Amino acid sequence: MSRVYATPAQYAAWTGQTAPTGADRLLARASEDIDDALRTAVYDTDDAGMPTDPDIVTALADATCAQVEYQQATGDDGTGAAGRWGSVSIGPVSLSGRTDTAAGPSGLDLAPRADRALRRAGLLPGVIC
Repeated sequence: MSRVYATPAQYAAWTGQTAPTGADRLLARASEDIDDALRTAVYDTDDAGMPTDPDIVTALADATCAQVEYQQATGDDGTGAAGRWGSVSIGPVSLSGRTDTAAGPSGLDLAPRADRALRRAGLLPGVIC
């Protein structure tokens, strides 16, 4: 079972807005994105793989909420498909094609606020010495 780092109630408190429809699914997918960003991060966990340090718990919840907020702002439904295709029409001319969004080094489109929350907690860049 996947780890989910934030609840719809935490999302609502973090954004000051009602959680979107399907918030549980969106938060689960965003938590997967956060896990991908944390591949080399080192922190204490319980038997279920959940962080035990309260500061890390908060950072992961904040990063997860930021990831969903970012996806909502960019029109992504958590699948990663939004913002990948575009079209332009100018008078009688119509063009369409692939438009890639800027992704981090891992290919992950991590929300800037999620990245900052993870960096402030010392979880990124995740270099093991």
